[in-house]
Amino acid sequence: MEKMHAAVIHRHGTLDELRFEEIDRPQVNPGQVLVRTRAVALNRLDLFVLEGIPGVQLKMPHVMGSDGAGIVEEVGQGGSRLEPGDQVMLNPGLSCGQCEFCIQGEHSLCVRFSLMGEHTVGTFAEYFQAPEVNFEKIPSGVSFEEAAAFSLVTQTAWRMLKTRARLQAGEDVFIHGIGGGVASAALQIAVLSGARTFVSSSDESKLEQARKLGADHCFNYSTVDVAKEVYKLTGKRGVDVVVEGPGAATWLQSLKMVRKGGRIVTCGATTGPHPQTELRLIFWKQIEILGSSMSSRHEYQEIIGLLSRGKLRPVVDRVFPLSQARDAIELLQNQSQFGKIVLQVES
Repeated sequence: MEKMHAAVIHRHGTLDELRFEEIDRPQVNPGQVLVRTRAVALNRLDLFVLEGIPGVQLKMPHVMGSDGAGIVEEVGQGGSRLEPGDQVMLNPGLSCGQCEFCIQGEHSLCVRFSLMGEHTVGTFAEYFQAPEVNFEKIPSGVSFEEAAAFSLVTQTAWRMLKTRARLQAGEDVFIHGIGGGVASAALQIAVLSGARTFVSSSDESKLEQARKLGADHCFNYSTVDVAKEVYKLTGKRGVDVVVEGPGAATWLQSLKMVRKGGRIVTCGATTGPHPQTELRLIFWKQIEILGSSMSSRHEYQEIIGLLSRGKLRPVVDRVFPLSQARDAIELLQNQSQFGKIVLQVES
């Protein structure tokens, strides 16, 4: 059995459980594609996997990582769309293709939906494999690092804003915690959509970077009451859409700053899943609360098209070698990055 290097955990816990070691290289399965990895990207999800997600049992040792890009090494039996040598990027959402939701084109609602790296073997290795349908060729002019940083956060933000929240030109959008991958992608999508954008952070350097990406109003939540400031700037109306991801720390603020009949769309709970809430605000203001996760294959195709035309581009903060995965995840844990942290795999 051929060997490869990978970033793995043998049990859940702290960063001390992460190892860079040799493991067996996967043999390509029918319908799958084996990729020689060139770059992978980190997500907040990796921290949850490291610590252990309730109800998710993983076979150990477990290879972490959801995003990846590289060169096709081998195509399994039944594959017809790709061939060895193709440069590809991964859509990490795995769906069955046969349930009622998949048939309707709602792949992220699949009854057996799973994610690379969270429920199955991930990408933090010199080789990884996934179903052929989960790969797209990397558009011309896009680097392996950019391709790796693009998929998970951009498809998440696209479905949140365009499909679930139905964002229109001229609307006001508030994005919490600018600096994270989903938040930076959401800002680009909101700007591209012609919306007026409001963002927050406690880091002035992140707010300055957000301005460069097109943010109209930036707030340091450690020094101002963000909801009150938004209320003033919108003429006591509130914003049309709030992009939620922090959860417990920001939920009540989101309810206050959204307009009557407005939409709050949420994809996560990085500060906790049990927020303080106010039901009277929800029913009196007739607020829509919208959940969102990943995307359909059609939505993924939409963002790949925008990537190829230069309309969307991932923000890459820092690049580490795969062997320094621990240092990279520690940076992610400290939330000091703006955009994505990438691991580079030498050819």
